[in-house]
Amino acid sequence: MEKETILIFGASGGVGSKLAKQLLNEQKRVILCSRNLSKLKLLAAELDQPYRVCDGTSEDEVNEIIEKTIREYGKIDGVANCIGSFFIKPLAQTSLTEFNEVLRINLTSCFVVLKASVQQMIVQKKGAVVFISSCAAGIGLIHHEAISAAKGAIEALVRSAAASYAQKGIRINAIAPGLIDTPLSASITSNEAALKASITFHPLGRIGSPDDVASAVAWLLSDRSSWITGQTIYVDGGLSHIKIKNS
Repeated sequence: MEKETILIFGASGGVGSKLAKQLLNEQKRVILCSRNLSKLKLLAAELDQPYRVCDGTSEDEVNEIIEKTIREYGKIDGVANCIGSFFIKPLAQTSLTEFNEVLRINLTSCFVVLKASVQQMIVQKKGAVVFISSCAAGIGLIHHEAISAAKGAIEALVRSAAASYAQKGIRINAIAPGLIDTPLSASITSNEAALKASITFHPLGRIGSPDDVASAVAWLLSDRSSWITGQTIYVDGGLSHIKIKNS
């Protein structure tokens, strides 16, 4: 059986790199995409997979990667956009420049990746695209205004695009994590008091690992979730939907 080909944008990050390893364990071919050349080359060498240096917010660069992948492998079975940022700051202290940058990294990258991906998947009449949202899009958290706006827009984009392309055989979904232990969240995880408070917020009593998120993304990219589209699945230790009594 021919290997499925999966593109991962933001592959050099905590979730993206774990996703790549999980997909390789499932015998998938993985194309590693990131703008961080040094990390990307190390990961590609470790996994023995092809890599592409790319700014995921650039239409030209993303289109070039999609086209090159089709030339080399003939198809694209799935795309995961793991590009994102971690931004927590009081609204009154957030500049318009900062707000626009949060939107660019998180939302614009999804738009660019989705547009390029579906244009190819329409030809194939099959494909899956998965984005990373945040539990902050589904629950009000203080000082999360900028990132909540970006992630909430991603979830809306998922629902609309899923409706547009369902009859073309294309599934589009998102994962919404709670706090995940990655380099992006080091400002919290490296602070003992902040980490302890964050653990308390999550009903399951711990923050998430990159593998928690990667496993969910891998599942949505696979045929095991072939009847799921337009959904945001919250992988957040219960933070956004349940409340427990503090002991």
